[in-house]
Amino acid sequence: MQAGLNNPELVEVWRGPAVESFHRGALAIVDAQGHVYSALGDIDRPVFPRSAVKLLQALPLVASGAADALGLSDAELALACASHGGDPEHVQTAAAMLAKAGLDRSALECGTHWPLLDVAARELAAAGQVPHALHNNCSGKHAGFVCLGRQLCGLRGDRLAGWLAGYVEPEHPVMRTVGAALQAATGADLAQAPRGIDGCSIPTWALPLRALARGFARAATGEGLPVDLALAARRLRAAIARAPQMVAGRGRFDTRLMQRLGERVCCKVGAEGVYAAALPELGLGVALKIDDGQGARAAEVVMATVVAALLRLDDGEQALLAELAEPRLVNWNARQVGRLAPTAGLRAALTPRGR
Repeated sequence: MQAGLNNPELVEVWRGPAVESFHRGALAIVDAQGHVYSALGDIDRPVFPRSAVKLLQALPLVASGAADALGLSDAELALACASHGGDPEHVQTAAAMLAKAGLDRSALECGTHWPLLDVAARELAAAGQVPHALHNNCSGKHAGFVCLGRQLCGLRGDRLAGWLAGYVEPEHPVMRTVGAALQAATGADLAQAPRGIDGCSIPTWALPLRALARGFARAATGEGLPVDLALAARRLRAAIARAPQMVAGRGRFDTRLMQRLGERVCCKVGAEGVYAAALPELGLGVALKIDDGQGARAAEVVMATVVAALLRLDDGEQALLAELAEPRLVNWNARQVGRLAPTAGLRAALTPRGR
């Protein structure tokens, strides 16, 4: 059977008065024990979470003592969980993390691309510059891996750089430590999970949405995690709430939502239509996958709809979530031509309990 064939429609794309297209997908909302609060579609089919798990991948950075040993700031910890837009503050913060480890951007193995944020890319080009590894949206995560590696091996200078070479490979001590944290959080057996290579070259394991959501519920509550990882999750969530501009950047969904709601939501987009979030006050984790993988726009609609349905919001928060849940579509002449909207089935599945 084709993957996702029977998944429900979650998001409609309207053009004028009619639905032009739609996005199918699956959604899991569970607690730290894995009990399902709400679910739509096939939540047991393994999917590659991609960058949605950066919070979980950063747990060893704190739990190992590396963050304290190097005096990493909230902004630096938030950047370790980021898919940033490549603004100057993102680039400078990643460079500062590497400097604290006694290294520079040559240590990074994430590759190079132009900043994700169009305005940042244009500004870089207008200045006559070309991108380097620090502009990669994963440079903060990789800088965190470098800092973790320094703590694990206890080496410095050229010896550290030599030990770190190939840190993106599955059997390197850095990736083994990161993988162990991911397994502890989600409860998934990574040895049995399909493994691929992510866009930034690190391993990525295909996990059921049920397990991914459980990992974020555990990160939200600490329940089910070893003490060191539970404390690390709490610290990372607090850092992200204090520096949400580091996690994404100007005008982007994750930053806008967390700037407004603070620690009430810790959310992260992943490639190919994946999203995950921790909702600490409810003790829930959220994981979703849009089957067609069309960027983040449909996944953002689903995540905004989930947050709006489950959290108690003031008027200003409700207005923001309404905007994010039904974004306007405009043409090149800045005229509104349509909108995205959650389906009635998605809304019905999110009726809050005890409200």
